[in-house]
Amino acid sequence: MASAAGKETTGIGANAVQGEASTRTGEGSTTDHIKRFHATIDCRPVDRPCTWLGLPTEEAWPGLLRHFGCSSKNELIETLDDDIAPVELPYHSPTSDAIYAAFDFANDPDRDPSHRTLTTRGFFAGKRDPAAVDDFDWPDPALYIDPDECRRAVAAVPPGRVVLGVLWSAHFQDACAAFGMEDSLIAMYEAPELYRAIIDRITQFYLKANEVFYEAVGDALHAVLIGNDFGSQTGLMLSPALIREFVLPGTRALIAQSKAYGLRVIHHSCGAIAPIIGDLIEAGADVIHPIQALATGMQPEALKAAYGDRVAFCGGVDSQYLLVRGTPDDVRAKVRELRRVFPTGLIISPSHEAILPDIPPENVAAFIEAARELDD
Repeated sequence: MASAAGKETTGIGANAVQGEASTRTGEGSTTDHIKRFHATIDCRPVDRPCTWLGLPTEEAWPGLLRHFGCSSKNELIETLDDDIAPVELPYHSPTSDAIYAAFDFANDPDRDPSHRTLTTRGFFAGKRDPAAVDDFDWPDPALYIDPDECRRAVAAVPPGRVVLGVLWSAHFQDACAAFGMEDSLIAMYEAPELYRAIIDRITQFYLKANEVFYEAVGDALHAVLIGNDFGSQTGLMLSPALIREFVLPGTRALIAQSKAYGLRVIHHSCGAIAPIIGDLIEAGADVIHPIQALATGMQPEALKAAYGDRVAFCGGVDSQYLLVRGTPDDVRAKVRELRRVFPTGLIISPSHEAILPDIPPENVAAFIEAARELDD
């Protein structure tokens, strides 16, 4: 159908182009989805932008499935002809069914175990002796990750899509939960040896967990999503110097491990993180996620001017206001604007990984449709 911009689109629901078995590198016999993903990351020309729906919340899924006439998450990926299929690392322990909440740090019996305990006192609150790191009963991730379940989760992905392992590996956020957010930031100054011992122990947990996953799924995986939230709406939550001293060593180790398995790395951090994007590039990130559209310093034009082809980005379609309150035409206009700024090097996606139930499905359809418009 013809769009308002005079371009042509295949329309939501068109069948994805299928190919033969793919290779991890995207070379040789592969599908358009995987080729497009690697070309986007390498800032090479693409037929149309790579897209990713993101990670809708459980509350958002029923409305999306109903609107698009789908019965499952994987069917929606095929209906939208989305390029990326996320697979969350399966984790089941006595205290958590999500690896991003693997550490039972909370000193609050009424807390929700499915969330980190950033706003409550953690196990290490007030402690300053480095030897205290051994007081906590650190879990062994290998006991709670079933390699067969990992393989089944990856095998369920619609054929020909980019398989994205959603690992999080949020060592900084977990270190914050270990103390409680405020005390953790104070501990960086008052007890740097204890803080470093804790964040290192958390990093080792994730390195072991990820190794179990990588070894289980083998070459079926194309990329991983890891990261920590460093930004608020207007700036970083802590100084670049503290991030470089305490957090980036673990980030570099996690990225290096992924690269050793031949994977592309999408690094996540919400908020206004412009001052440390260069550091994340130097740490080895292939993609910075997301472009939080309304955060200070995260304007697409500024990011493109500053980093050119040094790194790719993901996001840009504002999920704080535009996707919630805008019209489908507003959404399509924004996607076309993003395409002009980033003819390649941008995975078009919501500016936060989670689509909430207050986002109308019509706007989801609009951002996918505009991204799929073919250039003249």
